[in-house]
Amino acid sequence: MGLIFLGCAESAITKEELRHLNGYWEISNVVFPDGEQKDYGINPTIDFIQLEGTQGYRKKMQPKFNGSYQTSNQTEAFEVIPSQEYFVFSYKQNLDERQETLIQLDSLSFTVRDEEGVQYAYKRFQPISIPK
Repeated sequence: MGLIFLGCAESAITKEELRHLNGYWEISNVVFPDGEQKDYGINPTIDFIQLEGTQGYRKKMQPKFNGSYQTSNQTEAFEVIPSQEYFVFSYKQNLDERQETLIQLDSLSFTVRDEEGVQYAYKRFQPISIPK
């Protein structure tokens, strides 16, 4: 899934803060252009994001109860492009190109908006711990 944010307000996200994107994330909710919202509880898959400089990738992971992860090893590469107001994630894979705008980012959450105006909110993934 790509990330694009559209908006008029000046972004408070700095280039240095982009490092917060590295790690494991789970979707918390989606807000559609008409205002309808879909909330997510427990997710069977999470996203792993790795960013170095302006180049990054995202891959889907399935957490297991033993603390390990299962993945298909299929990655989706992206480039972070600064715009006048925001950072834009540009995804190009085969004939598919899309962008998402990063509208909010801190160490525990981030939000992006795609080209259709759908907003995706993510929270830092916390592994489920089952006491022995």
